[in-house]
Amino acid sequence: MKTRKRVQNERYATALRSVICEMFLARGDGHIGGSFSIADVMAVLFNGRLRKEPEDWFVLSKGHAGPAYYAALYLEGKITDQDLLTLNANGTILPSHPDRNLTPGVQCSTGSLGQGISQAVGIAYANKLKHTGARIYCIVGDGELNEGETYEALEFASNKKLDNLVIFIDSNKKQVDGLVEEVSCAYRYDALFAGLQLPMNIVAGNDPQAIEQLLDHMEEHQTGECHVIVLDTVKGKGIAYFEQAPNCHHVTFSDAEKDLLAQYIKENEGAVRDVLEITG
Repeated sequence: MKTRKRVQNERYATALRSVICEMFLARGDGHIGGSFSIADVMAVLFNGRLRKEPEDWFVLSKGHAGPAYYAALYLEGKITDQDLLTLNANGTILPSHPDRNLTPGVQCSTGSLGQGISQAVGIAYANKLKHTGARIYCIVGDGELNEGETYEALEFASNKKLDNLVIFIDSNKKQVDGLVEEVSCAYRYDALFAGLQLPMNIVAGNDPQAIEQLLDHMEEHQTGECHVIVLDTVKGKGIAYFEQAPNCHHVTFSDAEKDLLAQYIKENEGAVRDVLEITG
């Protein structure tokens, strides 16, 4: 059953990006590209779809996009204003990659690429065996598909028919060393997942409504199998300058770039306020 939304998903995604900008302004650098590209799917999940009972799981396999996760937890009231400004600092509860032992609300420590999805399939299998009814959502980067461990996890998900697991591939076409198609290959997702015997859909990954509708359809038409959703996204989505940058995987922000972050925060104060008024 579809969970009622608290605010529009698009507005929630804008609030996420604004909070991410606050963290980066305080820090002076950060993984803006991947954090921004997943903001829309994060909005769909955290804006009411992740259930408390039974408790659903969220695994951010591409752990370098942790600021997007921290922004969501902040909007949920699990991270304070003071902690928000300590990203990657000594003694912080917001390390470079999510750590369940440090950050309130983080369910799974991730960051070594390939290990997050491996944990997700294990969590899904355990919940299936226990008949908990919980759903597990995992976000994987397209650059992360370079890792052989990722395919072992996908094979396991296919073999065990983990119908309680949804795997999102953030296809933003860029990774730390350049374009994915140049570093690795131009993925033919249809052939790749057909070969793994996994149902797959490609959706506009920066369109929260499209993501929402696809998830609703999947819940209404169960296939009895793990499902893969390829999110066709733009790295750095939300600020045109970073969308067009050749490489915005990790940025040490110049003064001009900091001005862009500050401008985004100022222009979207209302979105953050709207979310906090409901969650707080």
